[in-house]
Amino acid sequence: MTRIAAVRGALPPNRHSQAEITDAFARLCLPPGTDRRLLDRLHASARVRTRNLALPLADYAKLDGFGAANDAFIATALDLGTQAVSAALEEAGLGPRDVDLIMFTSVTGVAAPSIDARIAGRLGFRPDVRRLPIFGLGCVAGAAGIARLHDHLLGRPGHAAVLLSVELCSLTLQREDVSTANLVGSALFGDGATAVVALGAERGQAAPGPVVVDTRSRLYPGTERTMGWDVGDDGFRIVLDAGIPDLVRTHLAADVRAFLADHGLTTRDVTAWVCHPGGPKVLEAVTEALDLPADALELTWRSLAEIGNLSSSSVLYVLRDTLALRPPPPGTPGLLLAMGPGFCSELVLLRW
Repeated sequence: MTRIAAVRGALPPNRHSQAEITDAFARLCLPPGTDRRLLDRLHASARVRTRNLALPLADYAKLDGFGAANDAFIATALDLGTQAVSAALEEAGLGPRDVDLIMFTSVTGVAAPSIDARIAGRLGFRPDVRRLPIFGLGCVAGAAGIARLHDHLLGRPGHAAVLLSVELCSLTLQREDVSTANLVGSALFGDGATAVVALGAERGQAAPGPVVVDTRSRLYPGTERTMGWDVGDDGFRIVLDAGIPDLVRTHLAADVRAFLADHGLTTRDVTAWVCHPGGPKVLEAVTEALDLPADALELTWRSLAEIGNLSSSSVLYVLRDTLALRPPPPGTPGLLLAMGPGFCSELVLLRW
């Protein structure tokens, strides 16, 4: 089985309270004289207290188009990604030349050569390192990335693999866009990076950390316009349907219970719920659909409050916090889950 040997994160240094961000983004998104009560209400109800942003607040007004925002994405992604990967490798007791595969995921910027190729050069990975950059999975990509690392390591049990997620959501903010989706996005999403080091069965026998038992992917037909991007001259314009919590209530419980049942488990057996912090209404829907105890998603709510929704990085941050702050009893099952564009869900069964 694949063992998760290390999870480390990196946040940009520009940290602000939600109130500071609300005021700054009101100036960017709302035309002069516009009633800002909807923006204020959405920001207040997001349950986010603080967020880290790729740029100083004053610099967002200076971005004059998609090109400038994407240039900022590349520069910041390289710095944060290098920090996260270096820290994760050190925690796992490995060096850059031990890495056999690096998978990179982001949905908030584009680069060719990809960010993973540039980081490979910075850190000194071997010339024969396998690379797999992924775009388009959005918030689900942290869970899907662990699942795909597991797929690789099942076939190559002697390998060490790295998953790197970098999401700089603030750089996608659409100026002078008063749509509810853009205002919700400006209330929820933050910036950050996370790196996961995973080891195949032959290499990870003596390493600490949970093992991946199994994974499951679910794609829900007819839901393509639920979440994603419309790409235009100004960059990424968010697509965010208000019906996402209802989709969670409709589909998630049956998928989770069937997945657990295949391993002789029920939701009551799960000792750690590592859930993506999609937003208050989504988390309430997850809790309701799965009939979870009130404190089951405490670390997810805490992550949402402290750093916001980091898209694909968020569930990995919750995994990091679970390992550091609330490790479950050895031998017990945990479930890592996230949802994203498609609309889809990804489930990863862990054993601590």
